[in-house]
Formats: sequence, C-alpha cells, structure tokens
Amino acid sequence: MGARENREALRQEAERLRAELDYHNWRYYVLDDPVIPDAAYDRLMRRLEEIEAAYPDLRTEDSPTQRVGVPAADLKERPPVTHSVPMLSLENVTSREELQDWLGRVEDGLGSARSPLIVEYKFDGAAIEVVYERGVLVQASTRGDGTVGEDVTANVKTIRELPPVLALPPSRMPARVELRGEVYMAKADFAALNAQAEAKDEKPFANPRNAAAGTLRQLDPRVTAARPLRVVLYGLGRAEGLEVGSQQELVAWCRSAGLPAPPMAKTAGGLDAVMALYEEVGAARAGLPFEIDGLVLKVDSFALRERLGVRARSPRWAVAFKFPPMQEMTRLRAIEVQVGRTGVLTPVAVMDPVYVSGVTVRNATLHNREEVARKGVKIGDMVIIQRAGDVIPEVLGPVVEMRTGKEREFEMPDACPACGTRVVFETDGPLVRCPNISCPKQVKERVRHFASRRAMDIEGLGEKLVDQLIDGGTIEDAADLYFLTVEDLKDLERMAEKSARNVIDAIAASRSRPLARVIHALGIPEVGEHSSQILAEHFGTIEALMAASEDDLQKVHGIGPVVAGTLATFFGSAATARFMARLRKGGVEFPPAARREGGVLVGKTVVLTGTLARMTRDEAKEAVLAAGGTAASSVSKKTNLVVAGEDAGSKLAKAKSLGIEVIDEEEFLRLLGRGG
Repeated sequence: MGARENREALRQEAERLRAELDYHNWRYYVLDDPVIPDAAYDRLMRRLEEIEAAYPDLRTEDSPTQRVGVPAADLKERPPVTHSVPMLSLENVTSREELQDWLGRVEDGLGSARSPLIVEYKFDGAAIEVVYERGVLVQASTRGDGTVGEDVTANVKTIRELPPVLALPPSRMPARVELRGEVYMAKADFAALNAQAEAKDEKPFANPRNAAAGTLRQLDPRVTAARPLRVVLYGLGRAEGLEVGSQQELVAWCRSAGLPAPPMAKTAGGLDAVMALYEEVGAARAGLPFEIDGLVLKVDSFALRERLGVRARSPRWAVAFKFPPMQEMTRLRAIEVQVGRTGVLTPVAVMDPVYVSGVTVRNATLHNREEVARKGVKIGDMVIIQRAGDVIPEVLGPVVEMRTGKEREFEMPDACPACGTRVVFETDGPLVRCPNISCPKQVKERVRHFASRRAMDIEGLGEKLVDQLIDGGTIEDAADLYFLTVEDLKDLERMAEKSARNVIDAIAASRSRPLARVIHALGIPEVGEHSSQILAEHFGTIEALMAASEDDLQKVHGIGPVVAGTLATFFGSAATARFMARLRKGGVEFPPAARREGGVLVGKTVVLTGTLARMTRDEAKEAVLAAGGTAASSVSKKTNLVVAGEDAGSKLAKAKSLGIEVIDEEEFLRLLGRGG
C-alpha cells in the first residue's frame, strides 16, 4: 500500500475512532450505561492519539483527544459574556404552606388556563450556559450576575459527556441554541478527587459544589480536564431553528441530540402530588450519585410561562422546593479540648467521618461543659449529627438505644492541654479558661486572628507558618510580626526567598489598615467587628479609646456594660500598653476614623442570606455597617430587614414567618444609593 493509500486508511480509521469514542462518552456519562470496559475505552483513545501524533493534519478541533482545550490565557480575569436572555435565579420555598402560596399565585396568573408542572432535581452545582451554532459547541459561560457571565468555553469543552457536535441529522440541526444547566461533580468522583488531594498532602475540597465551581473557573483547561466534571442541561435561552413548546419537549429534544438532560422530569398535577414526590425523593436523596438540595417545579408550557412573566431576579413560573438539612449517624470516638485565643477551653467531638449535606464531617464543636451535659453525649456513643443551616456541623444527641455500656462520661480537664496551667472554672457560667496569657496555643490563635482577612488581612500568614514562627521562638506575639525580615522567613519549611518577600510585603501593607480593623485585630474578648466599628467611629482615634473610662464606654450607643468592662480591663493592662507601643514602633499607623453622623440603616438590624451576585458577603456586611446598621447572623424578632440573595433558605423562610421585610440584592443596592 502506497503512502497516499495508507494515509487515507488512517484518516478513515481516525474518523471511526472519534465516532466510537463520542458514542462511548455518551453511553457512560449521559446514560450511565457503558457497553465497554474502561480498558477498552483507553485502548481506543491511545490508538487515536497515535494516529493524530503521526499525522497532525488529521487531527480535528472536536476530536476527543483535544477536549482539554487551549493553554491558559495570560489574563487576570476571563472575557465577559453577555447573556441574550438573563439567567435568573429561583425563588425558594421550604414548606407545604409556602409551596401552596406559590401554586396559588401561579393559578391566579394563569386564570382559566392550565399547564402541568414538571418536577426535576435541583442540582447543587454551578450554573452554566452552553451555545451550539449549526450543531457545534461554540461558547460556554457562567451565570455571573445573570446578565453578564465569564467565558469558560475551553474548560467546558473538557467535559466528556457534553458533545462537541449535536447528534442530529442536518435537517434537524438548529441554527443556534442557548442551553442552561448545571456543572456538578458526582459523589464518588468527588471522594476520589479528595483522596488524591490528601495523598499529595493538598487541601481537600469542602464539598462537590465548591469543587465543581472552582474547577469550572480554572485558568488552565488542563486542570479542569483532569477533574471529573459533569453537566446537566435543563433550560433554554434564545433559540433559532428549534421548535419546542414545553419543558417536556425540551428534555426529549436534548436526549435526542445526545445532550445530558435531567435524569428526572416528572409531571405533577398539584400540591398533593408534589408533596408525595418531595417525600419520595427526600428519602432517597442520600442514595443518589450526585448532590441535590431540593426539587425544581416548572410550569411545563413555554407559552404560559410568557404569560406569567418574571420578577427582577426570578421567574414566576418556577420555584425551588428546598430540602431540610440532612442528618446522619456516626460514632463519637473522642472529645478533644481546644484552647482559643482568649484562653477558653472548648470541647470538640471527634467522629468517624460521615458525609452530611454535601460535606465530609469529622469534627463538631460541643461549645462548653454545660452543652455536653445537656446533650447527654458520652465518648463512644453513636450520635446523630446534622449541618445547621447546611453549613455548621452539629451534634444533636446520642442514640441511647445503641449503647453497649462501654461508653465513657466526659470531664473537662483540670489543667490546660496546651501548657499544663491549672484552669479556672467560671462560678456563674459554663466557661473554663486557661489563665496563662503566654500559653502557646492562645498566642498562636491570637496571632492567627490578628492576621486574618477580616482583621489586618496579612496574606500568606497561614496556620503552619504561624506555628513555625512561634514554636521556633521567632515571634512571641503579633507585634513581633512588624519586625520580621526576609532572612527570618526564607529558610522556613515551605518557604523560599520569593514567598518570604511576599509575606513581608503583606505585613507592610497591613500597617495602614482602618482603625476599626485594628481594634478588631486586637482580639479583645466580647468585641467583634460591629463593636469595633462603633468604637472607631465614636472615639475617632486609638488614643481616645485607650483613655476612655468604663463610664465613658458605657455611654456609647451599642456598647453594653459587659463589653465596657472588658474594654476598660483590656486597655488598663500594662501588658496591653506594652503591646500597643510595640505595634506603633513597628509602624502600625492607627489611622483616625471618620465619625459617622447618620445613614439609611441607622438603628436597624440586617441579616444577609443566600449568595449575592454583585458583592461578596463581607462587602455587604461592610456596606451595612457603613450605612449605620448592624449586620446580624441569624433572624429573630429584633431583625428589621433581610437581604435575600440566590439560594436563600431557612433564614428567608423564618423572616417570612415573622413578617420581617425582605428585599433582594438590587433593592439593597438601591437603598444604599448604588443602584443602576
């Protein structure tokens, strides 16, 4: 066979291999029904790689070997992509009553018209839009703020279950179709990814959603390609040449085109049918191969969706019915005692690892000795745990029926586990303290707090570096940080001259932090961010604050007698005076704070919940403080306003039940004078 004939044979073989590999990707990732083992798949891939390496001109852009994409662009941020149809978030409901209210609004909006509801899983991942032109995948972008997202095309092209070309005949190929969905990571893939990270002594991901979102936004597509992302497509933006009039038709079309459609798209006729499905899926949730945090209910008919319309941030024709926090059972192996920066000893439950609401939980605080007694837990108990608010692991209590008699009562130690000093038990409270201010654990925690992002924000000064600095005697407290040099750091573990220089530069940058941040960084007991802001604005300078008497402090609005006493004791200490003098000698500037005369939120307590699109949670808290308000973490009768972002959950539900005013992010920005 001549060279020309041989090349033609290889071209045909390459085409066949590409078609086979695309088919097997579809069977494996979309249908979850592979027809060949992994080894056989790998052999097909290797053969195609060999042909394309020998004849580069036979390689095509959509080849399975090229799904890694292009090298990372040398950009500080990704190119923006404007969505032709806004990518809205969903309203949430968390109870039968709230769901009934939503159904009532839908019925009122439709009048005599009726449409079945389609119920799908609410995937816990990262929202995505993919665009196909003439059947070819040409663009992918994140939701961003709903109007403008980030271009992640190169990364999305590495997701094997998403075909580069639609599996449709030319006569059925739409000119352009914009599809919305979710990028996620399967539970098993997530566990394997974290196992690999731990084997390499790298920090594991907190949960599959974070892993998926972080992987999706990697600058280097090769990193994305090495991680097992998946995608499900369940929505439609703008379409040209595609005639579908309902969600059922869209799901069917996606499947016919070889696209990963929702694995569940059931019809439900009304409230009782939805509740039955909710209970069914909720019971089976833990056994699903992927994370979901609820169900999504959609009006099936696209025409009737148009009649119902949309709000500023969510459609009226769809709602997310969220699940409550998932509970699990595990063995409590030990109760360890940790020492905080103020010397308080905190019992912490150490448990067999268990997967709860998307996170592997190993430890959970038991708060104090009274809380341990109230919960009635013993070492060796089987305990029920949940993630409070789907965030903080919480031990609910023991399964008493499963006790064997070998369980042991917990007792707080008489001596500090970090330094051996005899501890002090409060006579009028549950706290136990180590009185030794030189206790190495306290010192480490104070330095970590001082350098933390919400305080002096010293980037690069992590836990391990702080441990080395204190254990090696390089520093004794946070003030010593301002006298460090590159020479002090460059020979430490995991450091080099460049890393050392970065830390020194970060320390230098922290010298001019606002006064409120400096006060917060001092780690004064009972004094948090909000109190620090109040003190900075009232006294204006650090000198005035340090000179204030306990009576002066009690007169400050928002500072109670307990905090006033703590402040007077702290600033009246000779040790504090020496520490402050050394900070000033080290170049900390203590810039005067402007006194605030008013603000649109003066006297109001504000709770932030959900994910905000145009600002981070910390930026939103700062905005509340700047407007004179108090940023609280939980909803109560004292709450005046709730700002609800995307995926707001139990806090939003509680606010509604208490009749508290709720606004979205756009309204919040307009209230602050930042709208538009």
